[in-house]
Amino acid sequence: MNPVLSNVIIISVIVIILIFAIKGSIMHFKGGGACCGGGSGVKLKKPKKLGRVIATKTIRIEGMVCDNCRIRVQNALNSIDGINARVNRHKGTATIQLGKDVEEAKIKKAVTDLGYMVNEIKEATKKAR
Repeated sequence: MNPVLSNVIIISVIVIILIFAIKGSIMHFKGGGACCGGGSGVKLKKPKKLGRVIATKTIRIEGMVCDNCRIRVQNALNSIDGINARVNRHKGTATIQLGKDVEEAKIKKAVTDLGYMVNEIKEATKKAR
């Protein structure tokens, strides 16, 4: 086989692989990737309505890279009784409203069990009981 033709074939294959890799990376960083085991099948569960809000806290979370990450964290927090959560992956935060006292350790465990890191849990406001 002609060495020039071999080089052209090899370079063409490498270019095609790079195109698919770059396309997947761009999707991933825009939040459309299927990382974290979530795939496109991860559905956002509707948060519970709280009868009253006794406190609002902000959680700083590290490691969320796509919308699947955000959905997984939000679903995990909303599965805790007495919590209504909204997660913003761009800011790396979750804002939670508490309808009753919930231990911070329980909140942190729900996030860290998914593989993310909780940097801070800060009380934003507290309403009279």
